[in-house]
Amino acid sequence: MSIAVTAPTGQVGSRVVRLLVQAGVRPTLLLRDPDKLDPLIRPLVDVRAGDQRDADYVREATKGAHALFWLDTTPHVDDDPIGGSAELGRIAAGAVRANEIGHVVFLSSVGAERRAGVGHIDGLARIEESLDATGAAVVHLRCGYFFSNLLMSLDALREGVLPTARPVDAPMAWVDPRDVGEVVAARLLAAGWSGREAQAVHGPEDLTHAQVAEVLSEVTGRRIAALPVTDDDVRGQLRGAGLPEAAVEGIVGMTAGTRDDFVPEQPREPRTTTPTTLGQWAWEHLRPLLA
Repeated sequence: MSIAVTAPTGQVGSRVVRLLVQAGVRPTLLLRDPDKLDPLIRPLVDVRAGDQRDADYVREATKGAHALFWLDTTPHVDDDPIGGSAELGRIAAGAVRANEIGHVVFLSSVGAERRAGVGHIDGLARIEESLDATGAAVVHLRCGYFFSNLLMSLDALREGVLPTARPVDAPMAWVDPRDVGEVVAARLLAAGWSGREAQAVHGPEDLTHAQVAEVLSEVTGRRIAALPVTDDDVRGQLRGAGLPEAAVEGIVGMTAGTRDDFVPEQPREPRTTTPTTLGQWAWEHLRPLLA
């Protein structure tokens, strides 16, 4: 079995690589900087260094692959994040067709099912469409909100607040990126499936931001409260940081487009539920940073 993995040093990809190696697979890793790779993993994988935005590189690097894990590496701060993601989708689809890759696992997001009006997530919808058109067996993992996104709010958490542009009492799916990596690896290794499908990765339970703040307070020993902010508040902060307007709207739109009447297309059930709780993740990753 030959498996190609993009973004192999990230929170999800590094877990995927570890599990594939433990399963006896020697994966092919597509990454820009091989020096970021765990030196203990390096002898157990094949490295193809290059830029994921280079169609020729991706096509050459994935030759001979039976399965592909594709992750969109377009930064939220890109000048045209939706267009950048769509282009990566076309590049992935081109490689899948050229190399007759039979199975593709794509890291998507809840909200992609809306197809439009969800900020940068619209770009993930474009990737889903490109991959669906290849004729390969494709699964889109529509993930909930990563626990690790809380690390972007460290300064606010130190001040005792958890800002959110969502209603503080609105539940949503939260998930550990490590658990996402385990689902990815399971789908790559179980390559007997066919067709095109979406599978949510919802984490262990839906949480409101008020509940998240309570968990973080208990784990860190700090009193933390959810703080409602407006979309315009977020826009002002992002513009103040120098982000281009398309990036600003791409970030704001991800929350705005999944806020009011949004219900994930895939319900919570055993296939979409993963085990790691927010408390477990926060104890290991957040507590030391706020100590």
